[in-house]
Amino acid sequence: MAIDHDRLFKELLQTFFEEFVLLFFPDMHEHIDFNHLSFLSEELFTDVTAGEKYRVDLLVETKFKGKDGLIIVHVENQAYVQSSFPERMFLYFSRLFEKYRTPIIPIAVFSYDAIRDEPSSFTLSFPFGDVLDFRFFHVELRKQNWRQFIRTDNPVAAALLSKMGYTESERVELKKQFLRMLVRLELDEARQRLLMGFFETYVKLSDEEEQQLRSEVEQMETKEKERVLELIISYEQKGKIQGRKEGRKEGAEQEKRHIARRMLRKGFEVQTIHELTGLSVAEIEEMKQSGFK
Repeated sequence: MAIDHDRLFKELLQTFFEEFVLLFFPDMHEHIDFNHLSFLSEELFTDVTAGEKYRVDLLVETKFKGKDGLIIVHVENQAYVQSSFPERMFLYFSRLFEKYRTPIIPIAVFSYDAIRDEPSSFTLSFPFGDVLDFRFFHVELRKQNWRQFIRTDNPVAAALLSKMGYTESERVELKKQFLRMLVRLELDEARQRLLMGFFETYVKLSDEEEQQLRSEVEQMETKEKERVLELIISYEQKGKIQGRKEGRKEGAEQEKRHIARRMLRKGFEVQTIHELTGLSVAEIEEMKQSGFK
């Protein structure tokens, strides 16, 4: 199943928006009134020339020292280089400015798996003078040294360790430090699971690595060890419960299909089977056409 990067990042940043700004843009943080913060509906832009549609991931309405303003946050996770990205950021900015006529802070978050240099400006110039020099704030996650963030008590830092610059040999240590951060943060269960789910999406340890992790956790100071192990066990148990629920649901669906095939063999009408089993008419028709297989 494909990873819904947009949804994951949007949920993380909406839940911990102030922490995100504080982590990467502390100077900006001082000028934003986080008591006046609301997330607007997605803005969709159509590029008629290219025949494509683009969407701003996060549009935040806030105040800058008493004045109304907007913050654009766009997360870019494409695996390939897009030379037109700065131009696209400019178009987001200009079209939103045209619509809202208010100060706007543009931010891009690059979450690529590979390290590469990303421009943070879009310029138009001629030999006889400059016409435009548009610049946006940006974060290149893979260029961040994850070890520099493990002492912070910032939930966004904890989650984004999974997208920062680490080597394969550091994966076990990375997850161990993530768990230690999670324990220190003392969040409610819902937010804790949000961070855990985000991290685990991008860093999945093998069985051997999980055993190594357990062994290293056992070497921790007693109180911390107990809390980290409790976190690991709790998450594993919830994962098993969810897996069983999904398994039961799939089993029930399989049983419905089995009943539907038997009814088809006995000559029942498709609509009758639909009403009795809850399966879609299209699925039952497909069974019928394939010889009840």
